[in-house]
Amino acid sequence: MTSHPPAACCTVGVKHEGTAVGEIKNIGDISTYFSYPKDRSTHNAILIITDVIGHEFLNAQLIADQFAANGYFVVMPDLFYGDTVPLNRPPDFNLMGWLQNHLPTHVDPIIETVLKEMRGPLGCKRIGGVGYCFGGKYVCRFLKEGRLDAGYTAHPSFVEREELEGIMGPLSISAAETDQIFPAAKRHETEEILLKMNVPYQINLFSDVQHGFAVRTDISKKREKFAKEQAFLQAVAWFDEYVKA
Repeated sequence: MTSHPPAACCTVGVKHEGTAVGEIKNIGDISTYFSYPKDRSTHNAILIITDVIGHEFLNAQLIADQFAANGYFVVMPDLFYGDTVPLNRPPDFNLMGWLQNHLPTHVDPIIETVLKEMRGPLGCKRIGGVGYCFGGKYVCRFLKEGRLDAGYTAHPSFVEREELEGIMGPLSISAAETDQIFPAAKRHETEEILLKMNVPYQINLFSDVQHGFAVRTDISKKREKFAKEQAFLQAVAWFDEYVKA
């Protein structure tokens, strides 16, 4: 694998302050958060594939709104049909047991349905995929022609080697200095795989942060706040290059 399975650090973090400006509507039976750019255009779009805390997590909604403020129509579906993991989950929560109900056989059809809606009725011309933690696996799985045009992931988890080897578009990665899920050895393995592939790629390593920093870091700490903001700007720059028409 190019990253290890999710662990305790995948659900630990700080809830941020702010007011989300998007809206939750359904795509079929899938609850989905939508955030629109100022001009309401849906042509340049981003699909956010969340971590296990899900699409109703304020931090994730604020990130979606930030992408919208940068000119993207953002779609962020509920990958878990309401069965999300609580932030800073209790010690007795069985994460690995929970994962058995949220495998690719469960998640892939949700993403397929959402992408079909985006490419069809929603009028999206080009789509970038953003995957945080759990979502990183699915950015790789769907970075294919006719699905996602470009991908970005921060501190990915659960990515299999063949999933990374199967990508067919540009991929950008934000990595944390301290990350038991995506440690240095897995990061170097990822670099070796991407080096042999004919796709644009980028890997940025951020000091002073841990797994989950791009979504759940403590922004009262100067270095962590800087890393979170720079990881977001990394994603925007990537999509400005590879998604925006």
